[in-house]
Amino acid sequence: MRFDNAFIRDLPGDPETGLRQRQVQSACYSRVSPTPVAAPRLVAASAEVAALLGLDPAYVASPEFACVFGGNDLIAGMEPFAVNYGGHQFGNWAGQLGDGRAISLGEVLVPSGRWELQLKGAGPTPYSRRGDGRAVLRSSVREFLCSEAMFHLGVPTTRALSLVATGDQVVRDMFYDGNAQAEPGAIVCRVAPSFIRFGNFELPASRGDIALVAQLVDFTIHRDFPELEGDRTAWFHEVCRRTAVMIDHWMRVGFVHGVMNTDNMSILGLTLDYGPYGWVDNYDPDWTPNTTDAQGRRYRFAAQPQVAHWNLHRLANALVPLFDTTDPLTEGLELFVREYQRLEQLTAAAKLGLEDGTLFDELTGLLAQAEVDMTIFFRGLANVDGPSLEPVREAFYRPETMPLLEPWLARYAALAKPGRKAAMDAVNPKYVLRNYLAQEAIDRAEQGDDLGVQELLEVMRRPYDEQPGNERYAARRPDWARHKAGCSALSCSS
Repeated sequence: MRFDNAFIRDLPGDPETGLRQRQVQSACYSRVSPTPVAAPRLVAASAEVAALLGLDPAYVASPEFACVFGGNDLIAGMEPFAVNYGGHQFGNWAGQLGDGRAISLGEVLVPSGRWELQLKGAGPTPYSRRGDGRAVLRSSVREFLCSEAMFHLGVPTTRALSLVATGDQVVRDMFYDGNAQAEPGAIVCRVAPSFIRFGNFELPASRGDIALVAQLVDFTIHRDFPELEGDRTAWFHEVCRRTAVMIDHWMRVGFVHGVMNTDNMSILGLTLDYGPYGWVDNYDPDWTPNTTDAQGRRYRFAAQPQVAHWNLHRLANALVPLFDTTDPLTEGLELFVREYQRLEQLTAAAKLGLEDGTLFDELTGLLAQAEVDMTIFFRGLANVDGPSLEPVREAFYRPETMPLLEPWLARYAALAKPGRKAAMDAVNPKYVLRNYLAQEAIDRAEQGDDLGVQELLEVMRRPYDEQPGNERYAARRPDWARHKAGCSALSCSS
């Protein structure tokens, strides 16, 4: 593997070494190595990501691979580091946060581009605060599977190379209710061209370190947006545009991030940090999968576009000193609104298979009222060729509510044209990573059975295909999962 670790070569680092928890000033990162684990063992790997990195399948299956990507060994060229950043969490400035349990190994150059390799759960860093820097198997399974599921859905996302069980136990209080318990530990290797976040710029700006903000902006443009070299205005506008694209994809597939803090917003417009996420089962615009968000529902499904815009405002505020006037930043924020609204209309029309999305808002209101499964309904809608609801019957959690949609369906059927199915099936997935499916795989993995993770990964590789024999993965949420921990709501504890 050929490494070119530009982030630590070209940006200022922390002069202090060691794991002492501290406020790191005037530096973008701290050098720190992963803490070895007891018995690293590969649970699953993404063949596509391995190929992207030019890794031989035999190496991926070897004990040496598990040692490196379980944090017990380094290979030539790796220079591990943890990144310093801040962020707004649930609307409030949280100060310095940083990579508390993520350690980047370096940046690999391959024909497909530049890819940063990052281990999540690899041990403490100077940014761990009171944490142990570890991750449990349940959250690691979810992050690994979701990274790849989102990619195959066509959603901009970070990727995942591997999931390694550590052989260690990690103590977590899953719902912050005083019932902490030991759980099996694991490490995910995340892969992206960059893990730079909005919070990377917010932290030095909050400290008045404008020189560092400028240096980081220019570095980011040079490395990650080379076509915009020297043009900070065009760069901010592109960040706004990419963020609009990402959010539109989230809404298209029914994904709820759950913790859209500014430190979880990628400067590349990639879905970043898979924690208490979830997919909408019965359509509910107010649903949030995050128990920490249960009261205010700041990060609920329908609010995600507005939250993204708010987060971009925070980024813009950090960049103000770099511009003569705020006009370029205001224009970028306005661009986000226009671009998202444009994409929203196109997506609504595409999901309906119609020339426009006029019927969409009325439909979603009815789906919420009637308790209808979002994924199953839109997938089945492509099979409607008359005023009958039979093609979408399986989407109803309460069949007695079906008559509520009959008037809407009559109007839809009058507009729907034959031959639309292929185009609709290309934007309305049949398979999404429902929380209950992920939890089933987690339950098996915690008992030492890795096949559940591997089987679910294989299904999620082809979310738009019919996949005969795998229909159970497309079923609506079963009643037993409605309130089961891990299936309905999750916490940030991982």
